[in-house]
Amino acid sequence: MWLWALLPICLAVFGTVGIWVVFGIAVSNETVNITGRFPYISECGTYNPQSCIFAQICNVCAVLALWVVVIRFQQVRDYGQNSKVNIASIVLGFISCVGISLIGNFQQSVVMGIHLLGAFLAFFVGLAYFWLQVWLCYKAHPLKDRHWVGPLRATFCSICTVLVITMAILHNTGYKSGAAICEWALVMSFFVLFGLFGSEFRHIDFHQLTVQKQRLKTQSTNGVVRMNDVS
Repeated sequence: MWLWALLPICLAVFGTVGIWVVFGIAVSNETVNITGRFPYISECGTYNPQSCIFAQICNVCAVLALWVVVIRFQQVRDYGQNSKVNIASIVLGFISCVGISLIGNFQQSVVMGIHLLGAFLAFFVGLAYFWLQVWLCYKAHPLKDRHWVGPLRATFCSICTVLVITMAILHNTGYKSGAAICEWALVMSFFVLFGLFGSEFRHIDFHQLTVQKQRLKTQSTNGVVRMNDVS
């Protein structure tokens, strides 16, 4: 059903609009001064009242991203790629989603250490997740879409890699405005990468989560009781 393609697209649109709304509120109430220095995203969302909006946006994005990660894992598995790479991707995706939640709920003006941890998980681990998706794209993707989705995803992953390195260098050398601009561009690129999953998800006809019911069967051998799992 092509409606599943709307899930990653909604995530990309909601996240993009949300953080720019936070930026607009921060500029309008003068909690950030863009004439002096361009602010980081977290600086815009660390003061009231926009801090509450920023936290909620991050939480919603974390839930939607987690949903996308799970569906993508199942889709790749159903294409016959139940490999260690696919398992590693869902683990990295989960960790990255936790980082998104930490960014929103532990603002830098309150708990800087946890906030930086969340940023590391969201950006660096999230980037590793998307690079794995580049590999999986060529291993488990309809051929008619592979020719344009693969190169486009690889291009944005390369852009994100350059932006992450540049942001770290500029931040550590004192060029905060440049680092902040790289951060905004990085987050926008991440949303584009999430939105690209819409191309894969439009091929999904049905999706559900199932729990396998198990019962325990007892067997007695020489006075020893053994418990075996029976599907």
